[in-house]
Amino acid sequence: MTLPGDFAPSGGRLSAGGLAPGLTSRSVPTFPSPSPSPAPASPSASPSPLRLAYGTNGLADLRLDDALALLADLGYDGVGLTLDHMHLDPLAADLPARVQHLARRLNALGLDVTIETGARYVLDPRRKHGPSLLDADPDDRARRADLLSRAVQIAADLGAHAVHCFSGITPAGTSPDTAWERLAAALTPVLEAAATAGVPLAIEPEPGHLLATLADFHRLRRTLGSPEHLGLTLDIGHCQCLEPLSPADCVRAAAPWLRHVQIEDMRRGVHEHLPFGTGEIDFPPVLAALAATGYQGLTGVELPRHSHEGPHQAERSLPFLHQAAAQSPPALPATPSAIPEGSTSP
Repeated sequence: MTLPGDFAPSGGRLSAGGLAPGLTSRSVPTFPSPSPSPAPASPSASPSPLRLAYGTNGLADLRLDDALALLADLGYDGVGLTLDHMHLDPLAADLPARVQHLARRLNALGLDVTIETGARYVLDPRRKHGPSLLDADPDDRARRADLLSRAVQIAADLGAHAVHCFSGITPAGTSPDTAWERLAAALTPVLEAAATAGVPLAIEPEPGHLLATLADFHRLRRTLGSPEHLGLTLDIGHCQCLEPLSPADCVRAAAPWLRHVQIEDMRRGVHEHLPFGTGEIDFPPVLAALAATGYQGLTGVELPRHSHEGPHQAERSLPFLHQAAAQSPPALPATPSAIPEGSTSP
């Protein structure tokens, strides 16, 4: 996931509407003892248990081993692991050994994992989230695509259920049609890597990005020919922020394509990730809708602006979500998208 301060002033109200130099996809390492990623669940009317994770981008002040031990002790089912220099550096020379160590650690703690790729400066120390899949320079776009291909390999070797990604913002002076063409072309080799590895690539609609809404996801999906390994990361807060449907209805609409879920509180029209209970979301109906989809992946708490109190937020978030799930009303069965594909309104 990305943050309001990364592409717009932090908490800004929405308007209407490197790899290391010389690194290429051919130099992405293959790690030892790959384990297959579980196939995503098909939507179902039978409720599925909530499987909760916490994002390491909200525990940036902790060593990775300490963060994992904290989450296991608190009772989380997994971790949303952002590839970054302070935890698992995707550019480290000894990356294969680090991945092997992490796989053993996750197994010992009983934690599942999803791979997140929203680190701010992992590719370029001067450009936040740069380069992107939409940059004018094809070499820059390739660097971002190479990072995503590397993330897919890491995910396969850790048995992660998905790799998260996002489109990026449209560069100044770039037409929407050109931006969509660049996005589709840049993701094509990544999706090929995902198909080979058996790991879904779950793109996230992000406020302020080219791909900002569920309707935008469907545009990309159709452009690419509905590839099997292209799925959706649904951020519940973003639904509250800008989608025309309620968060619970967004879950139902997105059900056939759900491969990863992020969750936090948020207010309408303001892209600011908030601790639970400090925004506007009514969580019991959302969690009931999610259970009804049959989704079996992780639902990851996303509070990346709260690392200064990360252990506290991790501790309070889990019982909040468990209590909200216990209060969930009977859910309507998951149905195909209630948003006409290619439209931004129901």
